[in-house]
Amino acid sequence: MYEPCSVNEKVSAHARITVIAATLLLALGATATALAATPPGVLVIGKAADPQTLDPAVTIDNNDWTVTYPSYQRLLRYKGGSTSVEGDLASSWSSSPDHLSWTFVLKSGQRFDDGTPVTAEAVKQSFERMLKIGQGPADAFPKGLAVSVPKPGVVKFTLPTPFAPFLYTLANDGAAIINPKAVAQNAGDDGRAWLARNTAGSGPFRLVSWQKGQSLVLAPNPYYGGPKPALSKVVVKIIGEASTRRLQLERGDLDIAEELPVDQLEALKHTSGVTVGAYPSLRVTYLYLNNRKSPLSNPALRRAISYATDYDGIIKGVLQGKAKQMRGAIPQGLWGYDPHAMQYGFDLKRAREALDRAGTKPATLSFLYSDRDPNWEPIGLALQANLAKLGITLTMEKLANATMRDRVGKADYDISIGNWSPDFADPYMFMNYWFETAKAGLPGNRAFYTNAQVDAQLVRAATLTDQKQRTQLYQSAQKTIIGEAPYVFLFQKNYEVALRSSVKGFVFNPMLEQVFNLDTLSKH
Repeated sequence: MYEPCSVNEKVSAHARITVIAATLLLALGATATALAATPPGVLVIGKAADPQTLDPAVTIDNNDWTVTYPSYQRLLRYKGGSTSVEGDLASSWSSSPDHLSWTFVLKSGQRFDDGTPVTAEAVKQSFERMLKIGQGPADAFPKGLAVSVPKPGVVKFTLPTPFAPFLYTLANDGAAIINPKAVAQNAGDDGRAWLARNTAGSGPFRLVSWQKGQSLVLAPNPYYGGPKPALSKVVVKIIGEASTRRLQLERGDLDIAEELPVDQLEALKHTSGVTVGAYPSLRVTYLYLNNRKSPLSNPALRRAISYATDYDGIIKGVLQGKAKQMRGAIPQGLWGYDPHAMQYGFDLKRAREALDRAGTKPATLSFLYSDRDPNWEPIGLALQANLAKLGITLTMEKLANATMRDRVGKADYDISIGNWSPDFADPYMFMNYWFETAKAGLPGNRAFYTNAQVDAQLVRAATLTDQKQRTQLYQSAQKTIIGEAPYVFLFQKNYEVALRSSVKGFVFNPMLEQVFNLDTLSKH
């Protein structure tokens, strides 16, 4: 009889495979101590997967933002490594006493990458296009938002009700200002097909080529209104295998390597010429349980899975202790966090009791994942071993990341997995996005959870400006949510990235994970 191995054994096996792969590559002539293969002014980033779309009005994926964020400007931007905002295209702004009207004055001299001036009308058209398309980015804004141009160089937003996080949504990628000429020249579908694979912004960089599955190349925007970037080119290489990204970083073929497993990051800390940075973040990892699809539409079954998850084993075995278990949906470090919220723990006795109350036991469930994050597979294997003890077979289904996301967005899965980092430091990003019925699907509510009472609390919380009142509403809603277990709340983890020591000026912003400050980075 096959006995599933432990999480620690799987991690050890994973480490051995990594070492074997490294040895083979070295035998073929890959010299880890070679000099950097890229010139000083060229930054090369290694990522696990291609962007899915470069249209700011469509994408809600940080992986896409690596390209789109430096290619576009917004009215506001996040200030350095902080959660506060400052003017980007806007030189000043003000609001009415009731917070229903917001007025922004634009900076002069800003131009798109073809030399076309950035105007208030361009801002208006960009927002109206995004709201008309109505995909993920539009969900960050209240329904009924109206945009007008009272006079040249001035943009006015009128809200139907107060919206507490409004100012911060204007620094999100979805609030990017797009050149109206590019949309007009590709008007058949509001420019979506063209903008999915091209950029048309006024940011410090612009996309000049994209070979799917291989690389994307960005060059400085010659008309950028800010200081000229120090980098002459940015190359984003698509490298699916984490061990290959690590070896290319060691050789100097990469300057930055993303999404490396913990064991490889630990090894890189002892590699000459490489720096590993760990940054406090609000990044969380959940298991999505498909509430819309039987049998996981049964809360008792979802609670059984929550109790059958070995949180400590995953954190210690897969992540080598470099994470902490979630306690509900709002992460520690963000206002609204409840240190007394009920927390599931690994308890097979309670899992069996919950399974008995469910009244049905599925013979098989599937676990959908991709190679976007190397930790997802061992997490799935750990869950597979424990569900087997309950008599449930968990089949592992690995897909390309874009295909996986498409399946999740259509509710075509049983259990899946994902990481989430907020676009602004407000519980709205973890509560409204993840649990409002109206946001079901890729915008955030990927478990397709629905509860009318919770909806009312979340919608009400977003209209209030008093933080104490909002906290009470969010914590009350969270109590209900935890009891219904729409997700398995796994862990909160710091963001770690490995880069060559020649890369200078890297700044991590917790609101912009996988977004690099290309306008101020340099390489020596």
